[in-house]
Amino acid sequence: MARPTIVFDLDGTLVDSAPDLAAATNHVLTRHGRRAVSLEEVREMVGQGARKLITRGFERTGDALDPARLEPLYAEFIDYYTAHIADLTRPFDGVTALLDLCVERSIPMAVCTNKLESLSVRLLEELRLSHYFGAIVGPDTIGIAKPDPRPLQAAVECAGGRQDLAVMIGDSGTDIRTAQAASIPVVAVTFGYTDQPVTAFDPDHVVDHFDSVWPWIADRFGLPA
Repeated sequence: MARPTIVFDLDGTLVDSAPDLAAATNHVLTRHGRRAVSLEEVREMVGQGARKLITRGFERTGDALDPARLEPLYAEFIDYYTAHIADLTRPFDGVTALLDLCVERSIPMAVCTNKLESLSVRLLEELRLSHYFGAIVGPDTIGIAKPDPRPLQAAVECAGGRQDLAVMIGDSGTDIRTAQAASIPVVAVTFGYTDQPVTAFDPDHVVDHFDSVWPWIADRFGLPA
């Protein structure tokens, strides 16, 4: 029996990392005379990497950021975030149970994220989740970020899977557009980080909890429920 490969987004899908991302964002903003942003604001701004998060943070708190200032601020963000990457970040409810089930059923898994590969690996190791995944692909892994489909395709390939037997699980328009561009079905979670409802991007399936993921995958790929 052919087995699907499940590729997960990281922030807002596998893990609730918004509190630590907010702390790193506010570390940069307040050091440079801006107000701190709220956790809810950060949840709406995450999804396209740290540079975009910083840029959006400055847009939310005053004048837009001079592009010439971005790289030094990005370095500040990364230094702080690396030191505090798992202070408050935790897997979403039901994640570990789904990952364990997939291991039991020999389902290969991977991560495709717009967080740097090294930070993604570090975070998953801190949370004792890294061993579940046959590949962890960030925007720097192949030099391309989502919503380009190639990082997702690379994640499937590196995990030993087939493109025609893959599924993406994500929380944002970026994830959904990535999967659609790769002609890979996508499950959207409703509890992640997005400024628009995930239903607006026409995913193949929507879930409110990870408990609902496996029944859909089993039905889609003809596997035991």
